[in-house]
Amino acid sequence: MKIDREELVRATEVGGFEKYKTYARLSGPGWLQSAITLGGGSLAGALFLGVIGGYSILWVQLFAMILGVVMLCAISYVTLSTGRSPFEAMRTEINPVLAWGWLIATLLANLVWALPQYSLAYGAVSQNLFPEAFADGGAVSEFMVVIQNLFPDAFADEGTGSKFLVSGIIFLAVTAITLCYGNEGVGIKIYEWVLKGIVAGIVLCFMGVVLKISTSSEDFNLLSALSGFIPDLSILWKPAEVFLPMLEKIDQAGVRSFWTEEIVNTQRMRMVAAAATAVGINMTFLLPYSMLSKKWGREHRGLAMFDLSTGMVIPYVLAVSCVVIASAYMFHGKPYDGLLEDKNGQVVLVESSAGAKDFNKLLERRKNSSPELASLEISQPETRLAAMLVPRNTANFAKSLSALSGDSSFSNIIFGLGVLAMALSTISILCLISGFVFCEALGAPHGGGVHKAGILTGLFGAFWPIFWDGGSKAYLAVVTSTFGYILFPIACLGFFLMMNSSRLLKEDLPKGGQRVVWNLLLGTSLLITGLAAGHTATTKTLPNSDFPIGTVGLCVFLALVVWGHFRMKAKNVPS
Repeated sequence: MKIDREELVRATEVGGFEKYKTYARLSGPGWLQSAITLGGGSLAGALFLGVIGGYSILWVQLFAMILGVVMLCAISYVTLSTGRSPFEAMRTEINPVLAWGWLIATLLANLVWALPQYSLAYGAVSQNLFPEAFADGGAVSEFMVVIQNLFPDAFADEGTGSKFLVSGIIFLAVTAITLCYGNEGVGIKIYEWVLKGIVAGIVLCFMGVVLKISTSSEDFNLLSALSGFIPDLSILWKPAEVFLPMLEKIDQAGVRSFWTEEIVNTQRMRMVAAAATAVGINMTFLLPYSMLSKKWGREHRGLAMFDLSTGMVIPYVLAVSCVVIASAYMFHGKPYDGLLEDKNGQVVLVESSAGAKDFNKLLERRKNSSPELASLEISQPETRLAAMLVPRNTANFAKSLSALSGDSSFSNIIFGLGVLAMALSTISILCLISGFVFCEALGAPHGGGVHKAGILTGLFGAFWPIFWDGGSKAYLAVVTSTFGYILFPIACLGFFLMMNSSRLLKEDLPKGGQRVVWNLLLGTSLLITGLAAGHTATTKTLPNSDFPIGTVGLCVFLALVVWGHFRMKAKNVPS
């Protein structure tokens, strides 16, 4: 590490191309951030964002990434300036409740976020890579019949058994890879270079999709699609334009109001979920400890900014934007493929369709929304509208690669490998972060036995079939990302206070105009994410109940934060 420091100092003095070439070689933590960002959550978030909002919603993830990077830059500045564990510094210098809240929220986010990664990985294996093996009469199907006969009580459902089988194999493979990180030096470098290759492959794959669509489809205009980077806030309170003609065909005002509210709520939820996948609270825990593991210090602050920009921002924006564009082109305003068929001038449901379960749930929600609507028959416009809103699976989205290869089976394989790589890399990073969390909570050194024990918490995600019975494997990522976003402002508040703590930063405390800029950026990020998370939390209730669990939980936490502040004041520790 001493050699790296000396080389970095020399390159900085020389400047120009030599400086950035050295930066590129020494980068690493930013690519770890990219590996967790470009996971199943980003794929699902971008996929569903394109389905519900089309090109006009491209700006959401870019805007969320900008807010997130501001926070990550502050985290890197604090960490590299002090050289201290951020958890320990926040606990002893700022607010113990915020510190423990940050740590516990990170662990919870890791556990919850692991669920959709396993779900997506299973979807890629069973729907894209080896669909024949999972079909009736296939190798996996037949194997599970044998297991079911041997252990009828444990594997009463053949489908669930195959999910646990695949998830168990994934856990073992990912754990073996992740444990390499505990071996300093070569182990860390191998781990980072593997992830760099995966991220680069993911980005090139989806750029290729959009490039092919733009050059071969007469009804696609890339410049028109890119105009979606201009923010359109109206999507927060009114349906996307593509749904308006269908809504106008619904005669009853109450029914039309239900579908309008359903679409707007879905748009908001997808936007929050997409924003959450840009920067999550667990990423705020990963960055400082991955930097400390590489022995980075004050002289690495410039490298850290470069690392976040090239290793995280650029790959993320390119990849998710391409997914949104391809998804919008393929699915926005179109019924779920194969879900409906025309019989004697009427559209009817195809019960065997993969989207039938989600479609029926949506119509059931409409019938149960009020006594007045329950007595009304589902109209044809409603049927078509509901079919547009059904979540897509990775198997549906693989069709976008058909434009690239002209071969649907090849497209399935390529897309399946991409989705599997995204899921595996994210599971691995989540396990790594959990290891850091365990070490900080127990005061143990990183890379040792406690860290390895934390890595094993990745097994929790393998039990995703217990927690999710929805039709779309990808949609679980949207649900969990929404939960994760509610927790993000905890980290924002903690590091906002740390950036303004003279006791903690001492001579490195930003001064003058620099401090004004930092506070303006961090304050904006905290305000926007706090309002979005607060609104999301206060709309959550217990399942099958009206109890406002989100509001109660938020009030309790804020009360504890205030208590922690006065506790610090009582100990005469200025913040």
